[in-house]
Amino acid sequence: MAVTGDETESAATGDIPAYQLRSPSSGLPQGIVMAASPGSMQSPSSQHAEEITRKREVRLMKNREAARECRRKKKEYVKCLENRVAVLENQNKTLIEELKALKDIYCHKAE
Repeated sequence: MAVTGDETESAATGDIPAYQLRSPSSGLPQGIVMAASPGSMQSPSSQHAEEITRKREVRLMKNREAARECRRKKKEYVKCLENRVAVLENQNKTLIEELKALKDIYCHKAE
């Protein structure tokens, strides 16, 4: 909103200037707002706070990505371990069967 006042009257009479509030009618259609660049309207401390906030958001985003990657790698590692366990269990089962077969052969020869 624009502020206008008639200061010539107030200066002559000694009164406080009367100000009128009016909406800007600069020919812009309704809904269009003129804005200055963000840096020109903010104080340095506000800019500093926004910079800190932006850096924090970037750090949190990187941390989320790193955590997601870590979980993916852990899942892959666990899957590899499970596969290795399955292979070793099969190998162990085969060796146990072979041992039983050799024991049977050895026992029959001893008799």
